[in-house]
Amino acid sequence: MDERLKIYDEKMRKAVDFLASDYATIRAGRANPHVLDKLKVNYYGTPTPIQQVGNITVPEARMIQIAPWEKSLIKEIEKAIMTSDLGINPSNDGAVIRLVFPELTEERRKDLVKEVKKKGEEGKVAVRNIRRDGNDAFKKLAKEDVSEDQIKQLGEELQKMTDKFVKEIDKLVDEKSKEILTV
Repeated sequence: MDERLKIYDEKMRKAVDFLASDYATIRAGRANPHVLDKLKVNYYGTPTPIQQVGNITVPEARMIQIAPWEKSLIKEIEKAIMTSDLGINPSNDGAVIRLVFPELTEERRKDLVKEVKKKGEEGKVAVRNIRRDGNDAFKKLAKEDVSEDQIKQLGEELQKMTDKFVKEIDKLVDEKSKEILTV
């Protein structure tokens, strides 16, 4: 692959990877510890990811259990969960915090699928913006004694790359939508 194309390939890969990690935080009816990825607790004055202050397990299909390494963190973790957009009330027994995920209603599932598709479109827009930046950069190469044929070839390769990543995003959207709609 041409060195000039590699940077755009990497940028597009990062856009798709970001979308995939974003999808991991969307809950689909069963407990997924990744829904906690964006949550931080106040740990001695420092915002710290929940994964770094306790052990997270999934003992049942619709339950996440958080066992903080320090009992004093239970209140902080509960506060972080309640102020988040998870929509789940934590319960604790003094040692562990349990998050029980209710079964998603059909309406909520449809809303989540809409959100997934919207994020997919945003991912495609990001990939297309990278393509546009690449095409602009290639047009400037004409001033540096690069032939029109080479510039056209770079543009075609960039378009193929864009198509590949857009297909990958479509696949991610379909997989996540199926996951959410599966009861």
